[in-house]
Amino acid sequence: MMVFLIPLCFKKNMFWLMQFFFLLMSFIFMFMGSFNSIWMNISYFLGSDLLSFGLILLSLWICSLMVMASGGIYMKNNYYGLFLFLLLILLMLLFLTFSSMNLFLFYLFFESSLIPTLMLILGWGYQPERLQAGIYLLFYTLFASLPMMIGIFYYYIKFYSLNFFFLNDLYFFNIFMYMSMIFAFLVKMPMYMVHLWLPKAHVEAPVSGSMILAGILLKLGGYGLLRIMGLFISLGKFWSFLFISICLVGGFLISLVCLRQTDLKILIAYSSVAHMGLVLGGIMTLNYWGFCGSYTMMIAHGLCSSGLFCLANISYERLNSRSMFMNKGLINLMPSMSLWWFLLSSSNMAAPPSMNLLGEISLLNSIMSWTWFSFMFLMLMSFFSAVYTLYLYSYSQHGSIYSGKYSCSSGFIREFLLLFLHWFPLNVLIIKSSIFMLWI
Repeated sequence: MMVFLIPLCFKKNMFWLMQFFFLLMSFIFMFMGSFNSIWMNISYFLGSDLLSFGLILLSLWICSLMVMASGGIYMKNNYYGLFLFLLLILLMLLFLTFSSMNLFLFYLFFESSLIPTLMLILGWGYQPERLQAGIYLLFYTLFASLPMMIGIFYYYIKFYSLNFFFLNDLYFFNIFMYMSMIFAFLVKMPMYMVHLWLPKAHVEAPVSGSMILAGILLKLGGYGLLRIMGLFISLGKFWSFLFISICLVGGFLISLVCLRQTDLKILIAYSSVAHMGLVLGGIMTLNYWGFCGSYTMMIAHGLCSSGLFCLANISYERLNSRSMFMNKGLINLMPSMSLWWFLLSSSNMAAPPSMNLLGEISLLNSIMSWTWFSFMFLMLMSFFSAVYTLYLYSYSQHGSIYSGKYSCSSGFIREFLLLFLHWFPLNVLIIKSSIFMLWI
């Protein structure tokens, strides 16, 4: 279906029809799904279990919402055919990444998804610094993933198979192998200390670029780790402490960094780093709670963060600035948008009934069971995540309006629908939480 949508991209005035087809694909795929942990829909090298299914569905959903958020590109006639084509290619690559059953093919598509993202940032980004942001994104990821390719070749020479299905029955005791295989995913997540490409890329990207970065590309790292950690259970016992320490301390430091941001997008981008740090900590504990919690948190964070970037963009389109000093008192200008700010901010700090709560409780459980000593940083992280989210909400909604602002559109139906489609699955999926907690 995706291949046959390609000619439609370049036909005139097909923008909203394309968006309809993206949504249609999401719903078709939703009913094809396997709601148990066995591998389904297996072909020569593709197949999906519950882990892939959730992330593919998230990719389809976020991509359809990206078209909806990028109405501005269509209105201004800013090469929207090319834009749709890039989205389609990106969606295909993500689909193939998540449904690959072969480690090398997973690596291939994992790296390829970088190219359309780079083009999105370079082509439709806002500031001239987008060139530097693109280079950062490219070099961080490529530098980390070359050792992984060599690791995959070594693995193939040793075991004669690269199928994910056999990964849990084999063990490695080689520290170089461990580091080379997981480092690419740590950069992609991103782990604290290799996270510098993320805020840059987010700030320079157009809204669609930010949505796909926060919604899907950060999850590629988590997905890869969940898949290959089965190989390194014995090594994980010795080395996990290093990564969990970096995650906890880093998450706390990033939360402090969030408190002094003046740019809406940078704040949301840094909050992603803090959340994904928690996810990485959960995966590194190598226990059941950690794996399930990190999966839940990845899906939840994808929807929530993407929604917040949409909100930041809605303000940006009105005020032409992302600075918090300009975006003040929005509750007076756009009172109905303020509700969505509140709903998505509350989900971001893991208030019930959002899925972030389920994910965060599971991750707290898993990291606390690994060592009780971690409670200090977990406590600080939970507290400060609420603090910076409240700071984001109250600073942008309350206060006196920026005096240079004289008129404002209160919001289109398209924007309200866009935000509803982020928020609704985020808070309704917790009713069926067994899919996220029983996928192993």
